[in-house]
Amino acid sequence: MKLILASELRQTLLDACAATPTLEVCGLLLGNRNCVTHLLHASNVAADPARHFEIDPATLIAAHRAARDGGPAILGCWHSHPNGRADPSATDRAMMLDIGWIWVIVAGEDMTGWRVVAPGVAERIELGD
Repeated sequence: MKLILASELRQTLLDACAATPTLEVCGLLLGNRNCVTHLLHASNVAADPARHFEIDPATLIAAHRAARDGGPAILGCWHSHPNGRADPSATDRAMMLDIGWIWVIVAGEDMTGWRVVAPGVAERIELGD
């Protein structure tokens, strides 16, 4: 599978992550099928945002409402690994429950995409224009 994530959106993600280099930043991927058309930044409400992320529930609910009212669908989420690799951590895998959701992980200049195929199991996907 290839996720269409235009270069300007990829740069937006890199910039957002670089702006807060010591904390995990996060948000939602919005669009249709396998094409991201919008990025939604969300507050990280995790107890330890330097090591984990949790998307602000109000942002998630608002995105679901907007999608229900004809806006772009929620394809998945994105977040950063400030001191790690752009691969899912054990905590990430434990949170990967929604089959079909896409996860984009940014670590420095590295960015990877993952599609959840079973609870806790994700396959790497290609990111491109």
